[in-house]
Formats: sequence, C-alpha cells, structure tokens
Amino acid sequence: MSWKRFIYVMFVVLVAGVSALGGALAGGLAVYRSLNQSQPTQYTSANVVSQEFQASNQSSNQTLVLNSTQVESAITKVVENVGPAVVTVMGTIPGEMTFFGPTGDQTVSGSGFFIAKDGYLLTNNHVVEGTKSLYVILADGSQVRATLIGTDIFSDLAVLKVDEQAPAVAVLGNSDLLKSGETVVAIGSPLGDFKNSVTVGVISATGRSIDSGRGYSIDNLIQTDAAINQGNSGGPLVNIAGEVIAINTLIVRNSGSGTIAEGLGFAIPINTARAVAEEIIAKGYFSRPYIGISWQSITPDIATRYQLPVQWGVYITQISANGPASKAGLQIGDIITRINDIELDETHSYINTLFLHKPNEKVKLGIYRNEKMIEIDVVLGESKTN
Repeated sequence: MSWKRFIYVMFVVLVAGVSALGGALAGGLAVYRSLNQSQPTQYTSANVVSQEFQASNQSSNQTLVLNSTQVESAITKVVENVGPAVVTVMGTIPGEMTFFGPTGDQTVSGSGFFIAKDGYLLTNNHVVEGTKSLYVILADGSQVRATLIGTDIFSDLAVLKVDEQAPAVAVLGNSDLLKSGETVVAIGSPLGDFKNSVTVGVISATGRSIDSGRGYSIDNLIQTDAAINQGNSGGPLVNIAGEVIAINTLIVRNSGSGTIAEGLGFAIPINTARAVAEEIIAKGYFSRPYIGISWQSITPDIATRYQLPVQWGVYITQISANGPASKAGLQIGDIITRINDIELDETHSYINTLFLHKPNEKVKLGIYRNEKMIEIDVVLGESKTN
C-alpha cells in the first residue's frame, strides 16, 4: 500500500471516530438534561398509598396499624337478639275413653316468645288447645312450667305465663308498615325437636284471609315464603330491624284440588296479637261481641239442596235464654242476611262481620222471616273467649 493510500484510510477512520464520539456526547448530554428536568406526575395507586404512608410517618412519627373488621350479617344479629326470647311450648292432652278402652296422653308442641319481663309469652291457641298441663323449654335448654292465662280461638292466639323472670323479651314492631318483598326471619321449633331453628324469606303479601273450617276466616294474615313447619306455630316472624312483626301460624301445602304448594306460610300481624294479649293480661280473657244463637251457614249449594229463599246467610237453630237475640225478639228459623250495611256472602262470613263490632254496640240485622225481609235491632253482648 502506498503511503498516500494509508494516509487516506487513517483520515477516514479518524473522522468516523470523532463523529461517533460527538454523537455519544450529545446523546449523553440530552439524557442528563432530561433527568434533571421536572417529570410528569403519573403514579399508580400503589405509589400514592406508599407516598401517603411515608408522608404520614415523616410528619407524625406514627406507625400505621391496619385492623381487620368483623362484619356481622343483619340476619345473624337478628337471631342473636331475638333468639333468647323464643321458647318451645310443650303440652299434654289427656287420653280419651274409646270402645277399646282409654287412650294414652298425647304430647303436643309448638313455639312461643316472651313479651314481658315478668314471664308473659305469646303462642297460638291451637298449640295449647285441650292441654291439661304445659311447660316451656327455654333457649338454654332449661324447662319451666307454664300457666295458660287466656286464649282467643278466633284469632288463634294464647297467652301463657311462667313463674320467673323471662331470660329475654322480644321487641314488638308495627305490622301495619309491612310491605311485600321485605326480608323476614322465622324462629321456632319445627317438629318439636329442632329447637330455635332459623329460616329466612320475604313478605309475600299482606291482608290474606284463610278459611278456618269453623264457619269463620282468619283475616288480615301476613303471607311469607320463610319455611314454616309443624312446631313453628306460635314462633316469631322478625324483620331485619330485629322486631317481631307477626306470629307464625299455619302453612298451606294443598290447594284442595290436589295441587301441592310450597312456600305458603301465614302469620298473625303483631298489632292484632298485641291488642289481644294486652286485654287477656288485663282481664284474663279477650272480649268478643255475641248475639246468643246457634246457627247453620247458608251457601248457594245448601240453599239449592234445601230450597231456601236466600243464597247466603245464617239459619238460626237455637236461641240462648235471656241473651241478646232473645231480648231482641229473634226466632228459631229466622235467617240473618245482613249486619248493619254489610250483606253476608262468600267474602263476608257471619262471624267475621259480627266481629267488626264491639260488645254493647247496637246493630241492625237484616232478617228473612215468613217470606218477608224485616229489620231487628240487637244490642250485642260480651263473650269471654277464654
């Protein structure tokens, strides 16, 4: 290689090296300047928490302590509050003499709950009906003898009392404020064995009526889909606020046409139960109006069969001596078709219409007698439904 060619090559290498070094220096300077300029405030949530934690420590010299919080469900709280006031009611029905000899005593069971610290408690009439002795099993398993204070068969309610202080008292709510869809909790002793069992559901409807099969219907019932079984009768139906808003009473599983139904439970509004209980505790009985007659219901089928002149009403078969009907001049064979302005029909039974009034109140009866309609005024008497 000639010396001229060698010098040319070295010159090219030198220029390339200087160019590379200059580019590197320029790039480094740019990076340096960039690092020394203000950066955009873009943080992740973790960065923010970390910086706040550090700032807190630097400013107050305190250590951040994270406490775990135990969250109790509303339903659990309801059960804890009301459960101690719930009891299992046990009764003994005496045996009967039959063609084959006497039968043994029968044990029945239901539920109930304390409404007063001095030992008064509520249950259903059908739980204690016909019993000769009663005792209750408290939530802690102890047994206490109970006395029947009074009953009202038409509302299916009964008041019992134990001779000691109640371990807890249920808070009574206002059943008039209930709305469909509200969550409710039923507490009771299904089958008498599974004490203080808890089921949950909603208010399905209010203002329901169920035929008792005794010539009257139990009106204004609360319908719920909370599971209610035999033995739950008399137990409380509780809202999420922990207030008793009804007394579990009955279930419907068959429509009568063979269709099986589920989730059809019914309960007595606590406002009704409170009024009945207060009067029973004060007087030993609940007062109902009465006319003083024995009677037979008339329906369209019965009217057709016996060729009666009216489709609905009650046929008087017997009149009590010196009773309101006797004093007013009613006669055997009279048919009552109306009480004041309410005609007796499929939706207005004689008993339920009569119970819209009070003892000592004067009512006007529509009477069919001797192929004529007449009106008779009657002053209602007081029946002690104990």
